[in-house]
Amino acid sequence: TATNCVNAARVVPRKISPNEKLNIAGVGIGGMGRGNIDACAVSENIVALCDVDSGYAGGTFKAYPQARRHTDYRKMFDAEGGKIDAVVIATPDHTHAVIAMEAVRRGKHVYCQKPLTHSIAEARALTLAAREAGVQTQMGNQGHSSDAIRRCWEWVRGGVIGPVREVHA
Repeated sequence: TATNCVNAARVVPRKISPNEKLNIAGVGIGGMGRGNIDACAVSENIVALCDVDSGYAGGTFKAYPQARRHTDYRKMFDAEGGKIDAVVIATPDHTHAVIAMEAVRRGKHVYCQKPLTHSIAEARALTLAAREAGVQTQMGNQGHSSDAIRRCWEWVRGGVIGPVREVHA
């Protein structure tokens, strides 16, 4: 599925027909977005890429010459909308919700880096829009699902470090 492609680099890619592959667009493809796009490319088609900073994103643009290039996600959706099944969003935090909402409104599945939104109201609005559009969404937070994090949690639950009285984060 669209929401699982980001983890695809860690598993053996499934053999699928080209007709079954999702057409993925990336918005914010310079830093973390490059890793997300690379993971999706293991099993899906990368059809459109968008970043406002062509220099920072230049390596990703070069790595996917078949993908159409854009600097404005709204123009990308207008031009490529019918060719895109899902969108990977890894832009600066303050733009996540607005780009995700536009993708959802256009019927695109969304994988978005954290934080997805800046308020509970934004999260609820996005959830409602995704339900109404019948699309899947996922927020990236793989850092909290690693073996090291699970091991620490087991230590805390098992009392290895003693009773936890205070946490600073």
